[in-house]
Amino acid sequence: MGEIKTYFFDTYSFFEIIEGRKEYEEFIKEVGIVTTKMNLMELHYGLLIKKGKETADKYYDELSKFTVEIEDETIKLANVFKSINKKMKLSYIDCIGYILAKKLNIPFLTGDKEFKYLDNVEFVK
Repeated sequence: MGEIKTYFFDTYSFFEIIEGRKEYEEFIKEVGIVTTKMNLMELHYGLLIKKGKETADKYYDELSKFTVEIEDETIKLANVFKSINKKMKLSYIDCIGYILAKKLNIPFLTGDKEFKYLDNVEFVK
């Protein structure tokens, strides 16, 4: 058995996994998960609207053990990244996740088209 690969899971990837998208099947088992509470906030809100409080709470609670703290330096770097790429209209949460993934030297897992051609991205659509 090989080494477990770790990814930073963008909110997009969680939604795709929850919806059962086959393109994300390989990211369900034997994969290390890193995310932030901000990503879980986005996920919780989306699930609250689409599937109800019970489902939203369930996924938030299950995934909270995979969160890491967002350091001040990460926030500053994310703002620089956002400002450099302002034409792309990236969210603050996505910018934080992308910078955090780079700092941790793990791929940023997403299907958000804005990230498709950036380095350190595992783009799955």
